[in-house]
Amino acid sequence: MTSQIIPVDPFDCIVFGGTGDLAERKLIPALYQRQRDGQLSEPTRIIGASRSPISNDDYRKFAESAIKEFVKPSEFDQKQVDQFLARVSYVAVDATSDNGWEELKTEIGNDTKRVRAFYLAVSPSLFADISSRLKSYKLVHDHTRIIVEKPIGRDLQSAIALNDTIGHVFHEQQIFRIDHYLGKETVQNLMALRFANALYEPLWNSAHIDHVQITVAESVGLENRAGYYDTAGALRDMVQNHIMQLLCLVAMEPPASMDADAVRDEKLKVLRSLSPITSKNADELTVRGQYRAGASSGGAVKGYIQELEHPSNTETFVAIKAEIANWRWAGVPFYLRTGKRLASRASEIVVSFKPIPHSIFGESAGRVVANQLVIRLQPDEGVKQWMMIKDPGPGGMRLRHVPLDMTFAESFTARSPDAYERLIMDVVRGNQTLFMRRDEVVAAWQWVDPILKAWAETEQPPAGYTAGTWGPSAAIALIERDNRTWHEPE
Repeated sequence: MTSQIIPVDPFDCIVFGGTGDLAERKLIPALYQRQRDGQLSEPTRIIGASRSPISNDDYRKFAESAIKEFVKPSEFDQKQVDQFLARVSYVAVDATSDNGWEELKTEIGNDTKRVRAFYLAVSPSLFADISSRLKSYKLVHDHTRIIVEKPIGRDLQSAIALNDTIGHVFHEQQIFRIDHYLGKETVQNLMALRFANALYEPLWNSAHIDHVQITVAESVGLENRAGYYDTAGALRDMVQNHIMQLLCLVAMEPPASMDADAVRDEKLKVLRSLSPITSKNADELTVRGQYRAGASSGGAVKGYIQELEHPSNTETFVAIKAEIANWRWAGVPFYLRTGKRLASRASEIVVSFKPIPHSIFGESAGRVVANQLVIRLQPDEGVKQWMMIKDPGPGGMRLRHVPLDMTFAESFTARSPDAYERLIMDVVRGNQTLFMRRDEVVAAWQWVDPILKAWAETEQPPAGYTAGTWGPSAAIALIERDNRTWHEPE
């Protein structure tokens, strides 16, 4: 069985930061894949915009090079590439002055019935300049959308200010705050597992679930993000957005429907139910770490300070024990962790069920291990339900812990679209279900801000951990003092 591709109405996608890293690695390849699958209707256009003074032909060469580098060779179709490049144009625009804006307005034209999506693949410091000029040059109409990437602020106050800036120009229904994790196939499958099956939802509560782990691990270091990362750190970069959104999808109540606001209302309730972490309990419930020199699959690697080339107390690892103060989840800890230069690249959600109350099997049968549902986001998206079964063969009862495995690449013949492919098409359709609403952003910062403040009040530097490991020993102690253990991704 293959999925049906439904074309979207013609649209204009204007990418500010059109020559940048995000456009090159993700946005252009994603839009090309939608072209290749027949989802782009005529006369859809992609317009790159940035300060670089390059020609249309040069930008098309840039786009073709991006497709060749970041699309699998088996998915490169020169005929489709040529058709895609025919949609592409470029305008040199300065976000901080009036240079190029009249030319951009001319390039876009006056069609106010077609969806017009402005993708701000630029620093958040430019959001205000771009938004105000979009308004002053009369480029905003009823079918206009604006797409903004994280970070939405660096704390509660700046997030409110940033949302106010965008909100002066765009209505909330026009603002799409993108979190690419929510576009991943497995994340959406979490919704299907919970709400389309009679198996899980009756068990999805504190009576049957012992704890939940959410891990977002990276094996890389700073790469080309040193300037941003050292002012952000792991808590702002990953926990405040990606991990908290995953937590919401795991913990939320069943929404009345898949309507965008019905889903986001339930996510908001989770964020507002999180037990506060402040200076009084931050030492007990949080761990911050920073990687030291070590080894990865590519060989020896430098420590964070050596890569950065100056002293810093910025955390590259965070572990948190979070709790949700409501009836469904009372007493169930959510262990969250993320970090750079860890043992492997893996993102997963592990739902650990409570052990059976009594084993009828003797010691010779082996240990009865509690059931686990492991939802793998990357790499190799899939779901595994770990269960106890009898080991086949004669010789008495011997128990084994084995997974019911549903690896998407093996279960479905169709290519699984990249998250950006799905999310950009949702923007065109006006579907905000997988995008953060303003009050969600505020609620997330209201929980994260006191943690940042608690860390700032202490002079204790982040705990060191060797690159290529699973983080500082304090993170292991965080979970093991509760007689639990981190699940190590395969």
